[in-house]
Amino acid sequence: MMNTPLKRRTLLGAGVAGLAGLGLPGLLPAWARTGSSGLTPAHPTLTGEDIHLHVADSHFTVGGRKGHAVTINGVLPAPLIRLREGQNVRLHVHNMLAEDTSIHWHGLILPFHMDGVPGISFPGIPPKSAFVYEFPVVQNGTYWYHSHSGLQEQQGHYGPLVIDPRDADPVQYDREHVIVLSDWTFLHPHRIMEKVKQQGGYFNQQKQTVLGALGNDPAERMTPMERLAWGRMRMDPADISDVTGSTYTYLINGHGPQENWTGLFKPGERVRLRFINASAMTIFNVRIPGLPMTIVQADGQNVRPVETDEFQISVAETYDAIITPTEAQAYTLVAESIDRSGLTRATLAPRLGMEAAVPPLRPRPTLSMRDMGMGGMGGMGGMDHGAGGHEGHGSGGHGSGGHGSGGMDHSMRDTSALPETVKAGPGMDMVSPMPVDRTADRPLGLENEPHRVLTYHHLTPLTPFPDTREPARRIDIHLTGNMERFMWSFDGQKLNEGLEPIRLARNERVRVRLINNSMMNHPIHLHGHFFEVVTGMPGGNPVKHTVNVMPGGIASFDLTADAPGDWAFHCHLLYHMHAGMMNVVKVRPMDDVAAAPVQADHQGREGHQGHQGHGGHQGHEGHRMDHGQHHGHDQGHHKGGGEH
Repeated sequence: MMNTPLKRRTLLGAGVAGLAGLGLPGLLPAWARTGSSGLTPAHPTLTGEDIHLHVADSHFTVGGRKGHAVTINGVLPAPLIRLREGQNVRLHVHNMLAEDTSIHWHGLILPFHMDGVPGISFPGIPPKSAFVYEFPVVQNGTYWYHSHSGLQEQQGHYGPLVIDPRDADPVQYDREHVIVLSDWTFLHPHRIMEKVKQQGGYFNQQKQTVLGALGNDPAERMTPMERLAWGRMRMDPADISDVTGSTYTYLINGHGPQENWTGLFKPGERVRLRFINASAMTIFNVRIPGLPMTIVQADGQNVRPVETDEFQISVAETYDAIITPTEAQAYTLVAESIDRSGLTRATLAPRLGMEAAVPPLRPRPTLSMRDMGMGGMGGMGGMDHGAGGHEGHGSGGHGSGGHGSGGMDHSMRDTSALPETVKAGPGMDMVSPMPVDRTADRPLGLENEPHRVLTYHHLTPLTPFPDTREPARRIDIHLTGNMERFMWSFDGQKLNEGLEPIRLARNERVRVRLINNSMMNHPIHLHGHFFEVVTGMPGGNPVKHTVNVMPGGIASFDLTADAPGDWAFHCHLLYHMHAGMMNVVKVRPMDDVAAAPVQADHQGREGHQGHQGHGGHQGHEGHRMDHGQHHGHDQGHHKGGGEH
């Protein structure tokens, strides 16, 4: 299909607010312009072995307003970089800013000094200078790239990255569209940081009221005991997101909801949608009313196709979906913020000018006892002490909590049972008394939707993870914070306040258990590695680089530390990371082990030691594993598999 020309009546039909994006094509890369055909030849992108990226100050217009942005090659989102598995690439980054910058290649397997994290893997790129990232491309799938300097990511410094497979793609499709979700604000990000530090819930304009709590709305209604409990804890059950639609405009490919980005299709085609959540702070719920989606990839890793009607995509995650629209009609793609304070939408249609109804915002969700880490009980009368076969109640002998509001209030602030590795202090206002594994739970706000909703337990890898060894030890990491003071940390400590790095022996196999002692979602990202999210499903564990840990819950992953070097490990909510929720994973030794047998891992990296042992356990000691929890996997290349 040829690109449909943008005629005058088409521009007028797009609405006055959309003229900035449509009428000034230089402000958007070709793949992100409305009317995108989704056919690769029609979309000039950045490809080849030498790619030049210029980071500079720009203006960005959305909704009729103009503001300052930090862009790459003058566009927002940044250009689509398209590579091929097996090639070498040199990415020349030219810093035109008056401050340092950087680019992190999110989800890519590469030498650690090419990872792009200032102060950890390289010094950063000074103003008016250039840096060349050079590495072999050893994987394929949907990824993205963004700044790891200051808060530039919030200002537009992000873009998509697609790597085509060396061999035949197991996902069959006729055309594709890259869908970059993001949040935009005209406030300077340092002003946002000031406001959330000065006043808890500053951007939350959906706080629960007394009248609402006493009313007939099920989303608002609480028992008197629950109201007393929330009041005593000085917490708000509507505190879902730190930064909301009160300041954010939510974007799809740089377009706001009024500007209605449009992707074209022919009825009967298999259309691949590559979703990337490049937001600073926004978790999105994604659906296409009237059109099911078949998920075929998560975080760049092929999964067995699973059909769903809605999925939640946390910050920094990617999902690929196949849709097959059979009718010559328009469909609305809806990305709704998790707290329901706003949404953005796009249109999928056979031709420009078509639109479908945009559903209204659904009632905003509220937090429950389960989100407090109370073991899954919806009311105050009792607790789910059994944990339903999940991974226990937490580490370090957490208490079971009380049965009344007084007992609950006490147990949620009692830090005495925490392990010595957790430094309790003013930066920690809550301890989840009975956290449980929540990877099988429907995401927050989607618990009662009548249609199908994706969970991590639906993500079966197309090819099992190649390392079948059982973890030799367990590392518990507590996700900690003070919501009122906007203090965020691991184990009660910030990166710049003496937090001990996580030390792993090269090729060591460990289980990392993330225990969320807050009522916020935390998308946790490990650089330079993929890991298995422990679900216990018979087909194998999902393989990811980012895992969302639900409020008051636990998520565990099994990691093979096969990449020597220093790697960032952090919450991908930008302001949480900026506040200190970050650490460094050190994998040693750095030199290659010549005597170790070599095999290809799930992304083509060489260097597994197979069953040759794990080396010395260096620091950050955890609990020994119960090996009966492990679920075996066959050796193999993780990007293989049959046709979808």
